[in-house]
Amino acid sequence: MITPKKDIFADLKKIILTEKKTTEEMSALLHETTNAGWEEYATILSQVDSFKKRLKEENNKIPEILEKFNLTKDLHHKKIDEKKIPKKNFIQRVNEEIKLAKEFKISRMERNVVKRLEVKKKKAAKISQKKPSVYARVSSRLFSEYARTLVGSKNFEGMIKDLLKTNLGLVPSAYISIILFSVSISIGVAILIFAFLLFFKVSLTAPFIIPVTDMISRFLSIFWILFVLPITTYFALYVYPSLERKSLQAAIDQELPFATINMSAIAGSKIEPTNIFNIIVSTGEYPHLKGQFTKVMNEINIYGHDLVTALINSADSCPSKKLSDLYNSLATNITSGGDLGQFFEKRSDTLLLDYRLERERYTRASETFIDVYISIVIAAPMILMLLLMMIQVSGLGVALSPTTISLIMILGVAGVNFVFLMFLRLKQPAQ
Repeated sequence: MITPKKDIFADLKKIILTEKKTTEEMSALLHETTNAGWEEYATILSQVDSFKKRLKEENNKIPEILEKFNLTKDLHHKKIDEKKIPKKNFIQRVNEEIKLAKEFKISRMERNVVKRLEVKKKKAAKISQKKPSVYARVSSRLFSEYARTLVGSKNFEGMIKDLLKTNLGLVPSAYISIILFSVSISIGVAILIFAFLLFFKVSLTAPFIIPVTDMISRFLSIFWILFVLPITTYFALYVYPSLERKSLQAAIDQELPFATINMSAIAGSKIEPTNIFNIIVSTGEYPHLKGQFTKVMNEINIYGHDLVTALINSADSCPSKKLSDLYNSLATNITSGGDLGQFFEKRSDTLLLDYRLERERYTRASETFIDVYISIVIAAPMILMLLLMMIQVSGLGVALSPTTISLIMILGVAGVNFVFLMFLRLKQPAQ
C-alpha cells in the first residue's frame, strides 16, 4: 500500500525543523566556548556531542520515510545460473584485452593507469584537535578565575603580546594559570630543600651527608633558597613566550626568501592572489610559514574578510617583522593594482640578499669564537692547573689535593664547553 504524499512530506518537514533547531542550539553553545574555562568547555563539548547524536538519529529516519515514497515495483529478473556460464581461461582473457587495445588504440599500461584512477578513492579529511596537557588543565582549574583578572594588567601586557605571536596554542589566561601553578610548586620545593639543608650538610667526600650543629648560622647562609627558586621560576616562564617568538621569527625569516621565489613563479601565471597562499600551504615545504599563511586563509574563509583586510590583520599578529612588511606591502600593491609577479620577484631578491649577508656575518663570528675557545678551553686550564700545583707545593693559600685539582679542571672545562655550545646555538641562524 502506498503511503499518502501529505503524510510523508509532513514527517520530512518535522525532521528538518527538529534538525534546524538542534543546529541553532549547537551553534550557540560553540559560540560560548570562546570565553569559557576548561570545566565549562568540557561541559559544552558533552552537550554538543549529545546534539550530534540527536542529529544522527533524525538523519537515520529520512531513508525509512523515503522508502515509503516508492511508486514503482522492481522487475522480476530471472536468476542466472552461474555454473552454466563458461569460464574463460587465461589465453582467452589476454586475447580479449589485445583486441580491446587494438580497437581503442591504447596500451595495456594506459588501461592499468585508467583503472587505478577509477579505483582510487579520496581520503577523508581528518580534523585534528589538539587537547591541552594535564598540567595545563590542572593549572586552569586552580587559577583560571584569578588569571582572568590579571590578563588586563600592564605587568603581563608584553608577555601576552609575545604569547599571541607564538604557536603555543594557549590563551593568555591559561598561560598565566600555568605560571601561578608553577610558582606554587616551586615554593613547595624550595621549602623542602631549605628544610633539608637546614639540618644537614652535603659534602663531596664520605660521609656525604653531615648533621648541622649551628642552626642560626646555617639558617642565615641558606635562607635565600626560599626566594631564589620561586623568583627564577616566575621569570623563566614570563620570558619563555618572548624566546619562543624570537625562535619562530628566525625560522620564518629563513623560509621567507625561498617562499617568495615560489610565490613569484605562481603569481607570474596571473592566478588569483588568494590561491597563491593556498598553493604554498598545500605544498608543506615551509612548515613555519604554513601556520602564518593559514591564519590569512582563516581570515578570508572563516571571518569573511577580503584579502587586503586579511593581510593587514595578520601583519599585526605576525612574529616576524619581514613577513609583516611583506603583508603590508602586498596589501598596498593589490590596492594600487600593481603587478604581483614583479612585486614578489623584487622582494625575493631583497630577502635573498639579507639571507646571504646574515650567513656571512655568522661565518665571521664563528671564526672569532674559535679563537676565543682555543684561548679559554685549552690554554687557560693548563695555566690554572700549574698555578694550583705551585700553590700546593709552596704551601701558600688553600692546600688542595691532586684529586680536587683534577675535579675542578674537569668541571671547569665542561662548564665552559656547555656555555660556548649554548652561545653558538643561540647565534646560529635556522637551517
